[in-house]
Amino acid sequence: MPQPKKIKTKFPAARIKRIMRLDEDVGKVSQVTPVLIAKALESFLEALVKQTLVETNQREAKKMTVAHVKTAVQKEPKFDFLLDLVKNLPDPNEESEKPKRKRRSKKEMEAEKGAEQE
Repeated sequence: MPQPKKIKTKFPAARIKRIMRLDEDVGKVSQVTPVLIAKALESFLEALVKQTLVETNQREAKKMTVAHVKTAVQKEPKFDFLLDLVKNLPDPNEESEKPKRKRRSKKEMEAEKGAEQE
């Protein structure tokens, strides 16, 4: 009988199995169950990141932020179960209102040093 092919996942099956055992309601866990959960987790995260990327690109942002994740969750019905988790995250509009630090030129820095020395 040939050996079953080992499935490679990005999340360690042993850790998933350990987390599952923490729940008292969970009995014995077959070997394939943590692998299936790991694959499902990968698919879920891939979908969430892709939707977040769409939001990031629509706003022409260079960095993906938690505000983009929040918008992605709010717009996509399949992520409705995450709404309670993202409700306290900043909205994209609030995030863009943060004052940006202005770089000082060499002249401004030299003028400041000169004023301090006097």
